[in-house]
Amino acid sequence: MSNTKPVYQGKKNSYLSTLLFNKCPRCRKGELFETKNPYRLGKVFNMHKKCPKCGQPTELEPGFWYGTGYVSYVLCVAFSTINLAWYWLFIGLSWRDNSIFYWLGINTFLLTVTMPVLIRLSRTLYLSFFVYYDEDTEKL
Repeated sequence: MSNTKPVYQGKKNSYLSTLLFNKCPRCRKGELFETKNPYRLGKVFNMHKKCPKCGQPTELEPGFWYGTGYVSYVLCVAFSTINLAWYWLFIGLSWRDNSIFYWLGINTFLLTVTMPVLIRLSRTLYLSFFVYYDEDTEKL
């Protein structure tokens, strides 16, 4: 029997927290974006060329980020579907009282307000499709 204690190696971030906090998918520690605030609209797309922690390039090839349009579209449709579900459950939906148009207005407003967050989420998610977590980078 050994009396040595296991060495604490730190808490590994989960995949979900990596996506939500825009961390590098390879090391799950480095920031992908230059600013943390997505509502600085002039800098919403500004990303580090490489992860500050592990050096993983963020743009894998020229034109890489065109694919995020598809991911962003899926996120917006999912967001709108969730908005439709809660609106239908709590307020109701009908053509007779024009409540569908109220939902459209509310949904448009909410999509506009959350678009910077959805843009960053789509980039992080798209990069994580191609770059996988590497446990060896945790030692960095």
